[in-house]
Amino acid sequence: MLMFRSTLFNLCMMLATMLFSILLLLSRPFGFSPAWFWGRCWSASIIHLAQWICGIRFRFEGLEHLPDTPCVVLAKHQSAWETIAMPSLIPPFVWVLKRELFHIPVFGWALWALNAIAIRRSNPRAALKQVIAQGQAFIRQGRWIVIFPEGERVAPGTTGNYQSSGIMLAHRAGTGILPMAHNAGLCWPKNSFIKRPGTITVRFLPFIPPQEVTDTPRDKMVERVRDMIEHATKEIGG
Repeated sequence: MLMFRSTLFNLCMMLATMLFSILLLLSRPFGFSPAWFWGRCWSASIIHLAQWICGIRFRFEGLEHLPDTPCVVLAKHQSAWETIAMPSLIPPFVWVLKRELFHIPVFGWALWALNAIAIRRSNPRAALKQVIAQGQAFIRQGRWIVIFPEGERVAPGTTGNYQSSGIMLAHRAGTGILPMAHNAGLCWPKNSFIKRPGTITVRFLPFIPPQEVTDTPRDKMVERVRDMIEHATKEIGG
């Protein structure tokens, strides 16, 4: 039954992704807002399909911590689920992602149409400059920035190497940081075809205001964000 439900879900997800990517691309010439509308519809459809077909429920905690102005979201990265769910959770934003995703037919083009910051991991120095320069420009336009500071998905119970690019961006842009923890990897393991029933908890942690980002040494802020996210992730079972 688990294999059947996972197969059905993955098929539905593929079809929904294709449909909403096409709608997004067709609407993009009319502005960013129409395209973002279809991006949110795609997000909502996938997380609800996961609930209906695979029994993957979800709950959100700490929504009161979301600020009223654009910020840098630093999120735990265990699964594809949190990437998919993001447009349903926070205001219009820009992902920082690996450039290779643009090569995926239709879906990659949709990511490009939403102005994702696509970096080359093979050149970390150039990638950092790109994140800071483009990130500041998007924040000035009112867009949030979503960064996974571990750089790649990690299994539940493990901690990746937290990078400082998001903190440097927040410092340069004069904005704050919103840490985010979750346990999505328990139900939707990385690179796994099988999706397991359960409840995914997404927890937004207390907002770190711009002045604290400015006043705190970079290495200390990396430690603070890492400790906040990892502690909360363990609390919710991830």
